[in-house]
Amino acid sequence: MEQEVFNKAKEAKEAARKLSFLSANEKNTALNAMAQALRDNNDYILQENAKDVETGREKGLSRALIDRLSLSPERINDMAAGLEKVSSLDDPVGVVESMWTRPNGLQIGRISTPVGVVGIIYEARPNVTADAAGLCLKTGNAVVLRGGSEAINSNKAVAGVLAGAAGAAGIPSAAVQLIENTDRAAVNYMLKLKDYLDLLIPRGGAGLIRTVVENATVPVIETGVGNCHVYVDNEANLEMARDIIVNAKCQRPGVCNALESVLVHRDIAAAFLPAAAEKLKEAGVEIRGCEQTQKHVSWANLATEEDYSSEFLDLVLSVKVVKDIDEALDHIYEFGTGHSEAIITDSYQKGRRFHREVDAAAVYINASTRFTDGGMFGFGAEIGISTQKLHARGPMGLKELTTSKYIIFGEGQIRE
Repeated sequence: MEQEVFNKAKEAKEAARKLSFLSANEKNTALNAMAQALRDNNDYILQENAKDVETGREKGLSRALIDRLSLSPERINDMAAGLEKVSSLDDPVGVVESMWTRPNGLQIGRISTPVGVVGIIYEARPNVTADAAGLCLKTGNAVVLRGGSEAINSNKAVAGVLAGAAGAAGIPSAAVQLIENTDRAAVNYMLKLKDYLDLLIPRGGAGLIRTVVENATVPVIETGVGNCHVYVDNEANLEMARDIIVNAKCQRPGVCNALESVLVHRDIAAAFLPAAAEKLKEAGVEIRGCEQTQKHVSWANLATEEDYSSEFLDLVLSVKVVKDIDEALDHIYEFGTGHSEAIITDSYQKGRRFHREVDAAAVYINASTRFTDGGMFGFGAEIGISTQKLHARGPMGLKELTTSKYIIFGEGQIRE
């Protein structure tokens, strides 16, 4: 196990040196070839994915996890389109971010450069394999992928197709690496490979992220748990609020930008909750609410403190009736995870206040939290959604996968 991880990380380090100075055209040609390869190998990828889905059902994975795991022709095409979108974006490497001249005549510039080797540790999301490989290649980084055991066949198929296409297009063959050993010890070993891995990005549940952050000696960008809220104000368009909540909760409940908790102003609870709850019930959502919620939704279960702090990643929703925006803000401050928060209101002042006071990577006014996504933000894809505050925050695209170096031009100056 350790030998596989070590060998692939070492090979990736060697590939990263060559990747760092490839031209934009060379990288874009490879990305487009990789996109076409995904489409050409659609049947093979779906065949391998079906094995994982069947195994997942046998193991009793939740509906939401099965959804995250499942691929379809549409999802494979989306993966390919994401690679093509990334290829169409400006090259983030070699950008002169600033340049100035010192009194002694030295010209000092700061330019963007690749990070080097990026390790991605993720769970049952085969699309991450394509997104991560594409973003890393565009930024001149090699990538070492370690997906969850639930998606091992899917990941091997996708990574194999991508690596083959990239190699045929002239990219170093070791630039895209997949750790095939599914033993958790492989993750623990990756966390310590600071001589070969320059950055780790964990994508998954709270347990995985905590393990990586607390045990890694390799630098980590922390992608956060998404306990996302929508606050329905007393000045909200109630039909809009209902549609946003149903979308945010039900479209894909197993992803980190899905809605987990709704806060409703007490003045509109009677008018809003019964009809909204019926729509949620039709979609199979279980509601866990406060006592005031139960007065308006008789079939709602009583919520616990744990429910309000949970990322369900399933068709479960916590609901609380609050007296005003102050209580809503206090609740988000206590239970929010800094991912995505939304207010539904027709009040410009309240919308601005919510935007100003909520501390999260993405703050919405009258829109679904499901838009917190690299593709939706115009980044082509994302390597993860960071909830930390240093270097990267929110959906991480090309810029977040680069670092910088200073270049200094002189004419023989020496320091006195």
